[in-house]
This record gives sequence, C-alpha cells and structure tokens, in this order.
Amino acid sequence: MSISLAGPQAADARPLLQVNDIKKYFPLRGGFFGGRTGQVHAVDGVSFHVDRGETLSLVGESGCGKSTVGKAILRLFTLTDGQVVLDGQRIDDLPAGRLRPLRRRIQVIFQDPFSALNPRLRVRDILAEPLRSFGMAGSRSELTARLEKLMDTVRLPRDALSRFPHEFSGGQRQRICIARALAPEPDLIVCDEAVSALDVSVKAQIVNLLQDLQSELGLALLFISHDLAVVEHMTHRVAVMYLGAVAEVAPRRSLFAAPKHPYTQALLSAVPVPVPGQARQRVILKGDVPSPINPPSGCRFHTRCPYAFDRCKTERPVLKLVPDAGVNAGHWAACHLHDLPASQNPLAA
Repeated sequence: MSISLAGPQAADARPLLQVNDIKKYFPLRGGFFGGRTGQVHAVDGVSFHVDRGETLSLVGESGCGKSTVGKAILRLFTLTDGQVVLDGQRIDDLPAGRLRPLRRRIQVIFQDPFSALNPRLRVRDILAEPLRSFGMAGSRSELTARLEKLMDTVRLPRDALSRFPHEFSGGQRQRICIARALAPEPDLIVCDEAVSALDVSVKAQIVNLLQDLQSELGLALLFISHDLAVVEHMTHRVAVMYLGAVAEVAPRRSLFAAPKHPYTQALLSAVPVPVPGQARQRVILKGDVPSPINPPSGCRFHTRCPYAFDRCKTERPVLKLVPDAGVNAGHWAACHLHDLPASQNPLAA
C-alpha cells in the first residue's frame, strides 16, 4: 500500500524520499535449541514522504520504532516488507553494487558524538574517509581545501583538522559528525536523536546550525527525536509514531495547535508550557505500552485511549486526511473518531 501524505510543497513535485508501508519484524529465538519463538513487530506499516529542503520530524516514545525506520532508510538491514524510494528510484531492493553510489545521497548523524568518531583517527582522516570512499577526494590540495571548507561550514577552526576526537567537547564532536555527514554532499540527512545527548545551550547551537545548513545547502532532514520542544522549533512537518505505526502526520503549526489523535494530545500535554502559570489540561494515559511482540488487535492505542470504542478493538485505522478546517490543511490521522459525526468526535475542531 502506498500512501501519499502530500503537503503543499509536494503537490507539484516528486518527493525526495518516499517510504511506502514499510515493515520490519525481528525474529525472537530462545529455548534449549535456540529455535524461533516469535517476532518483534518493530515497524509495522509506516508510510510518509520527505520533500527537498524539508525537515520531517519523526517523534514518539522510546521503543516506538522511529530509529528502526531511520536505519531501514539507510539500508542497515533488509526490510520485511514495503518500499523505500529515493528521488523516484526504489532503493530497498538494490544489490550492494548499485546501491553504493546512492549511499552518498543519504547520510546520518548519530545520537552519541563520543562513540560515533574513531578515537584513533585525526579529524582530517575522519572527514577524508567518505570523500575517498565516494571518489571525491581529488588531489591532495583539493582534499585539503574541501576539508577546510567543511570546518568553516560547521563553525570550527581549521586547525581542528589535526586534532583527535578526545580533544573536543560534546558539542564540538557533534559538529565534526555533521561535517562528516556533509562531506559527500548529500540530499538527505537522517538525524537520529542528534541533539538528545547534548547540554541545553549546546543543543540550541546545534539545532540553529542544522537550520542554517538546511537554508544554505537545500538539505532535507529526517529529524528523529522525542524532544517536542526542539521539534516545534525546527521542523516543517511532524509524523507521530506509536508502537511501530504512524498515528498522525501534519504540518508543525497544525499539529501543535490542534492534534487529531489522542496519543498526540497526550504527548503534547506533557510538554512544559512556555509561560509559567499558563493553564494546560494534562492527559494521563492509563496502563503501559503493549509489547511489540504481541501488539493489540485493531488500533494499537486502544488499550490506553480514553476515547476508545468497540470498533477500535477490532479494526486497525488507516491514515486519512482530516477534513480541512483552516489550520488543519494537510493533516492526516489514523483514528476511527474522525469517522463519527462532529458532534460525537471529541477531537473535532
């Protein structure tokens, strides 16, 4: 199944990245003979797109499958089902030889800048590695010029090229990771919790740097995060995941102003309000997140949803465009409540 969650920018142009109903199940093995005992449904039918120059944020609780989606796009493992399409070309089933030149177009920034850099290599060698790997190094002088330009781009001094990773702070190391991701001149960067390990002030600097780079270079970002305050500051659209599936996709302003899924409402109600004393109704979810080994039938959120009714327990909802209501244009939600009359829908605008 292919779902086009087209926003305003995608109406007249092909998306840079299209993810179509991807699934990833990990086998469980146990017992005396190590036989297969079940499957972890880490990602179970996720669809979205990312436009050129756009930031799409993938958010949700820890364990919801958002990082697994990022790794699937990077082809770090084989999908159970579904498609990943880059600029019109399907890449999830390409053999290694044909995939290699396309890897240059999708790069990644990992969560931990301390473990992401080889401690035995100088920064010069770390940044030169992707350039050599993709045949972009050129002569020695050209390579040096490229490396110095990368240092300028991420706002680090050029003499940092001769130093080792342990000589830098966490924020500086993350800038080096960003420079490494930029080296092969990608179209899309997957930011997998790229600022969650940083101090608050440093986090703000890295977020601002990513926004500046996006504006300067026309980059597309898939920003995987659980920090909704950061997401609200930097994203264009948001996709909310719960237990391996997408619950809601919407433009930033629409989602934060009027969420159309009970789970998104609960997430947003937990974000600290910017104005002390400002009233906000806190949504407290009952129970625990179900196991991805044996996810609930029907809507995966029905076991914790305050509005669940009989249909939610038996029929899995699909992402549907919420009827336009001004701010909600381009707003998609997977919730049976939107099939009810507005007078019976507690999420109606």
